Amino acid sequence: MKRIIFLLITFLSSVVFSQEQTYWWNDAVFYEIFVRSFYDSDGNGKGDFQGLIEKLDYLNDGNPETDTDLGITGIWLMPICESPSYHGYDVEDYRSVDYAYGTLNDFSEFMDSAHARGIRVVIDYVMNHSSSEHPWFIESASGSSNNKRDWYRWNSTNPGQIGPWGQTVWHERNGSYYYGLFTSGMPDLNYENPGVKAEMFDIAKFWIDTMKVDGFRLDAIKYLIEDGNILEDAPGTFQILKDFRNYYKTLDPQAMTVGEVWSSTSAISQYVDGTGIDFCFEFELQGEIINGVSGTNSNLIHNQMLQMNNAYPYLQYAPFLSNHDMDRIFTQIGNDMELMKQLAAVYLTLPGIPFIYYGEEIGMTGSGDHRNIRTPMQWNDGHRAGFTTGIPWWTINSNYENYNVATMRADSSSLWHVYQKLIELRNENIALRRGDYRVASSSAGDQLVYGRSMSDHMVIVHHNMLDTAVEDVTLNMNSSYLEAGLYDVKELVTGNDLGEVEINEYGGFVDFAPGVVIEGRGTALYIVGTPIVNSVKDDEIPEGFLLEQNYPNPFNPVTKIQYSVGQICNLSSPGITLNIYNNLGEKVVTLVDEIKAPGNYEVTWDASGFASGVYYYKLEADGYSETKKMTLLK
Repeated sequence: MKRIIFLLITFLSSVVFSQEQTYWWNDAVFYEIFVRSFYDSDGNGKGDFQGLIEKLDYLNDGNPETDTDLGITGIWLMPICESPSYHGYDVEDYRSVDYAYGTLNDFSEFMDSAHARGIRVVIDYVMNHSSSEHPWFIESASGSSNNKRDWYRWNSTNPGQIGPWGQTVWHERNGSYYYGLFTSGMPDLNYENPGVKAEMFDIAKFWIDTMKVDGFRLDAIKYLIEDGNILEDAPGTFQILKDFRNYYKTLDPQAMTVGEVWSSTSAISQYVDGTGIDFCFEFELQGEIINGVSGTNSNLIHNQMLQMNNAYPYLQYAPFLSNHDMDRIFTQIGNDMELMKQLAAVYLTLPGIPFIYYGEEIGMTGSGDHRNIRTPMQWNDGHRAGFTTGIPWWTINSNYENYNVATMRADSSSLWHVYQKLIELRNENIALRRGDYRVASSSAGDQLVYGRSMSDHMVIVHHNMLDTAVEDVTLNMNSSYLEAGLYDVKELVTGNDLGEVEINEYGGFVDFAPGVVIEGRGTALYIVGTPIVNSVKDDEIPEGFLLEQNYPNPFNPVTKIQYSVGQICNLSSPGITLNIYNNLGEKVVTLVDEIKAPGNYEVTWDASGFASGVYYYKLEADGYSETKKMTLLK
């Protein structure tokens, strides 16, 4: 009877897994950029859109065969609209861009260039408040008879209300008091006025329809509505966000929102219930990753992950190490490079949608004044770190001579290469993007081990949290989505064969001994079953057997694939086959399936009826095969 019940539970679990909804953003690794600090193309000391375009190949050059780019597939731009401040979180014109960054045409060129490389772009949308220099507020403050008066909250006397962190929230102007949660220069918009709501929604339409952005990072969203003394998480806030979702999804069903709700998991998850924000940054996870890895306490991370699994829709949360409002992570950990590498390895192999803060991959530092954590990007060890030929808008970090892109890219053991390899592994292995989280244990102390489980394969991630190497370790896991059986195991990075593991009826295993030495603060990844990877080649491919990268790539909707089959191949049945697979490894199209003479060939694929995403194409002939990746971007 127990066996029957377990089989029923296993069957239901597999059904649930097959129905778990994931989206394009689950395949993305995002990179947060402060445009002012990224790259200056014209020597005025401020970064700009043309500078972004020049540096896109650093982020992702669109060619999976190269190894000089990071490989990120998403960008979050901090505020780009016209603003009186350096940071842009007090917007003066929501349908503009900061003149220091360029023009709307420059931004459109940047969007086209990013999309051509398969990079999605989301921009900061500051919905909670405007600048006090916005024409709306100037009109609102001018008197009680104008039609913008109640676009903001006004009171004839000072209510004396105190904000969530003890700050003044009512500010005087022309004998009346207005509500501004953050500063007097950032008056809160009044969403109880239908005109405000309609205008802010229409602004989103401008950016999605006209400027072609892929979504928004929503700033400070838990403060949108005030209900008496309830200044955050008010019921009206959730309704506004629900209405906003219904609106922007009609503009583009693939548009995405990621929310900033700086709070506990239980509070954040209220915003990610399938009716509001698509996902949010996970602030509790951020703290537990740092505390757990720094303090060699894997339970902090395991417990937080299990809490999140119960709180959110499947994988709809964003891990990160730091952002523009926090001391830089390398500073937080005392410039400990080995610890930094392991922190990166942990959060880039966990579930969710990871976000990298610009310069994190080269160990940029900064603390205190927010300008000190938003300093110019350090591109090389030359004049002004290669950021500008002029006077930089803010002082460049003094450590730029050793901590810069050029120096670290030249060192194969550097932090930059750790980030690049982790991003590559995540991009190439669906289990690291869409697999669930399964706690595992180790016979050695102070180890963080977990599985990223799919229905047909799994990646086991093993972080040695000790400062010394470990070996002869055995691993155990209670359950996964794998069916019972004997599975081959390989080391993911090297491809080395590690033997076999017996998966039991629960999908778990007992005393698996991979036989791998893991250096202090090192990470090992083991693939159980068959992974979906980029550019898989059989050994000893004969001369003349060649599969070219498709062109264009990314493409919409037509692309061409060229291949060659040399004389050495014995083209008896089944001859040459060329198949297209989706990101789940399912064959979706057969382009070539016939006997042909050796030679050079070209075939065209019209993907008009297919969804955007990553696809794989595999050429096979006479037992030889080669696989490459391509991106359909609609």
